Amino acid sequence: MKGMPDKFKIGLVQMSMRDDPEANLAKAVARIREAAQQGAALVCLPELFRTQYIGQREDHALFDLAEPVPGPTTETLGKIAKENSVVVIAPLFERRAAGLYHNTAAVIDADGKVKGIYRKMHIPDDPSYYEKFYFTPGDLGFRAFDTKVGPIGTLVCWDQWYPEGARLTALQGANILLYPTAIGWHPAEKEKYGEQQLDAWKTIQRSHAIANGCWVAAVNRVGFEQLGGPGGGAGIEFWGHSFVCDPFGVVVAEAAEDEALVLAQVDLARIEEVRRNWPFLRDRRIDAYQPILNRWLGEK
Repeated sequence: MKGMPDKFKIGLVQMSMRDDPEANLAKAVARIREAAQQGAALVCLPELFRTQYIGQREDHALFDLAEPVPGPTTETLGKIAKENSVVVIAPLFERRAAGLYHNTAAVIDADGKVKGIYRKMHIPDDPSYYEKFYFTPGDLGFRAFDTKVGPIGTLVCWDQWYPEGARLTALQGANILLYPTAIGWHPAEKEKYGEQQLDAWKTIQRSHAIANGCWVAAVNRVGFEQLGGPGGGAGIEFWGHSFVCDPFGVVVAEAAEDEALVLAQVDLARIEEVRRNWPFLRDRRIDAYQPILNRWLGEK
């Protein structure tokens, strides 16, 4: 892409959410401005940043939190993006039509216009993560978007566990894969499984960077959230730890478990350097991968 920078700074907004969507939006706007003031050219918000995490229970009333994309939030963030000349990734609860909803990330370019949207492809259904109740699986596929900072790709949360999504996005030229996220510990599991869960989460995303020779950025929410009402469960402690890693999986910036603005310098020359020395894309056997389109190959 002509005129794209060789180096740019990325900002990840690691934030907690209240039950007030407008307050959450106002906080996000303030953090985007702060990131821009510190030199960020690309800012990513956490998954479903306008609300508390709705997947903790199945509740028809919560569909009222959805909005069209483009819509009010992308209009507000578009103005902020243009004023500050930054690219913004805005993950939203999209109302596509009556009874049809998606978990969507809008890519807003530095001119304030929505460059495109990505609809979450992999939808989980686990205790306190009842997303299949709310979200239709994405039907736009894995995408790279040309922006002021060059081609980028965004996936969403549960997508981060699937190497196929990362690969297909990288193969379209994305220099950086962004993963807006809402993931945390069930209170009863943290002591026994918490450390290994967090380590697995970081490891799988670092592996996407290594396998594809591209930058990876994951931004998570923080804080304890417990939705009121029947079926709300015991709550989730979102673990934060938003991070950026380079094309060989080296973590160059990482937050802890509190609210934070993670800033990191992305150097596109690092992609060329890593791919020359570890030419995984060169040595792919694209003639031999057809069986991956099967659900399972173990039947005899």
